[in-house]
Amino acid sequence: MANVIKITKGLNINLKGKAAAQVSAAPTSKVYGLVPDSFWGMKPKVVVKEGDEVKAGDALFVNKLHPEEKFVSPVAGKVTLIERGDRRKVLSVQVEAAPQQAYVDFGKKDVKSLSGEQVKAALLESGLFGFFIQRPYAIVANPDDTPKGIFVSAIADMPLAADLDVVLKGNEPEFQTGISALSKIAKVYLGMKPDSALASTKDAEVTVFSGKCPTGNVGVQINHVCPINKGEVVWTIGAEEVIFIGRLFNKGIVDLTRTIAVAGSEIKEPQYKQVLVGARIRDIIDGNMNTDKKVRLIDGNPLTGMKTTEKAFLLAHSTEVTAIPEGDEADELFGWIAPRFNNFSVSRSYFSWLQPKNKEYVLDARVKGGHRHMIFSGEYDSVFPMDIYPEQLVKAIIAGDIDRMEALGIYEVAPEDFAVAEFVDSSKVELQRIVREGLDMLRKENE
Repeated sequence: MANVIKITKGLNINLKGKAAAQVSAAPTSKVYGLVPDSFWGMKPKVVVKEGDEVKAGDALFVNKLHPEEKFVSPVAGKVTLIERGDRRKVLSVQVEAAPQQAYVDFGKKDVKSLSGEQVKAALLESGLFGFFIQRPYAIVANPDDTPKGIFVSAIADMPLAADLDVVLKGNEPEFQTGISALSKIAKVYLGMKPDSALASTKDAEVTVFSGKCPTGNVGVQINHVCPINKGEVVWTIGAEEVIFIGRLFNKGIVDLTRTIAVAGSEIKEPQYKQVLVGARIRDIIDGNMNTDKKVRLIDGNPLTGMKTTEKAFLLAHSTEVTAIPEGDEADELFGWIAPRFNNFSVSRSYFSWLQPKNKEYVLDARVKGGHRHMIFSGEYDSVFPMDIYPEQLVKAIIAGDIDRMEALGIYEVAPEDFAVAEFVDSSKVELQRIVREGLDMLRKENE
């Protein structure tokens, strides 16, 4: 019998443009790009040259800090460009896809007969280890660490997030194999929503979570199931990335095909697309975006995703591509005095609170106001479902007070955990950026 935890704090933001539960394959991109910035905390060392021929699963770059940690090509083809930015920072390694795809053969393996070290070695060799994110610091996991647990969240409840029941449908055997493989390394904690199709998953401690967003955040689940203390390490990995691991052991190849949600009010027909990591955003959108107004294109969901362009490549952990209005051309009659029946607000300053709870809203990318001083108003705490004082923690980060940051629980959080608090913040503070800077500061201090 699975444990059941009800989360009472949070906020559901119901946006127009949720993906319909239909899945189709996106057009094949001519060029794919692996972006090192997808793997935070990793220092890339490129191990290929322009003109090299590679197979799907061949390493494109490795982590300078841990050279055994590889990051591999999603496709077979020719390396056409090693894109660099300021101070020769590697922005992407691009591969022109070959007409016929070839895969590195890592060999099928029976997970039941493998030890934890053998599983870890296989993940390092295949490049899939780079999908692990460790806490503290929310960075690529260190293969030398021994985690006290591996956390997988099978809940996605951010605005316009992909429904993981749709994403995982048909991949249940690979998901089970992936979970069984992870259980060889450390205890696996699987969080899922009530009535999930994954309820029968073996080799994991299953916990059912119900409640408002951000219940699906793995940080919220860690905080309620197995909180992190100083000196401890846990690893997290996305539910679909568990499928990548299952494919590796069941098929002997690296197949980085994802099912992502193409969603948002500016998408003509919101739907799911099967794509490879590193595909061109243009090919994923495939002419399905409105062009009669200025649009904010986002790699990810509207709260935690990154602003992108059609020329960019899909980031490694992305499960959505969303499009919302930019809002630059908006001209609102009477400004803030207007009743605003069609504008979402967490307070009753807009008359939209009179609308039905299931009403869908079209929100644009405007901040709607300037930066103001932070005040202890309880705004963050009302939507922050972790046993942490979020306002005090943010102020400690801004002040650079390491001791206070540690005492207030910075080891447990990642930027995404503050996404909903950032949305409701009347002071317009960039909380996710501040938390990221705090984690990097703490990591540098502890090195």
